[in-house]
Amino acid sequence: MQIEPLAVEGAYVVTPRQIADDRGRFLESFRSDLLVERLGHRPDIVQTNVSVSSKGTVRGIHFADIPPGQGKYVTALTGSLVDYVVDVRVGSPTFGQWDSVLLDTVDRRAVWIGEGLGHAFHALEDDTTAMYLVTATWNPTGEHGIHPLDPAVGLDLPADLAVTLSAKDEAAPSLAEAERMGLLPTYAAWQAHMASRRG
Repeated sequence: MQIEPLAVEGAYVVTPRQIADDRGRFLESFRSDLLVERLGHRPDIVQTNVSVSSKGTVRGIHFADIPPGQGKYVTALTGSLVDYVVDVRVGSPTFGQWDSVLLDTVDRRAVWIGEGLGHAFHALEDDTTAMYLVTATWNPTGEHGIHPLDPAVGLDLPADLAVTLSAKDEAAPSLAEAERMGLLPTYAAWQAHMASRRG
């Protein structure tokens, strides 16, 4: 298993080693001990979420208040999706920037999206099933969104797919509006939270 940093600090792409034979394939999809080496702390996985999306569905950009935040380990069980991590931490050197990874059933990669980061994905096929291991349960008062089509963020969505959004994501503010509203975490708060996690 390889765990490599993405362009946004606090996010990683995980590429498992697959063992194939005439019966099929086997792989380790999650290794907490290896993730600890990168994060400097053990992620406390408390819940598993599964979403099934039709082709063209965009979910996000979602993020949670820190503390406690919500770290996410995301992989595709069926279908394929482009997964985006967005830096929404005010004061970060990469504030407003993003990176993306194709998650599918060929390479079976996963993405770690650390606490305080924004997350979105675009389903490329019908019945795309994403599984999330998360470090906090849903907190309706501490979770927020940014409109995924905000041109200031500029997510590179596949141009040949129509986009389907939830009513909640359609109504989400732009990154600039979210900053003016005081919804975004700060880089300093993120650094302090990470230091506390590392003990």
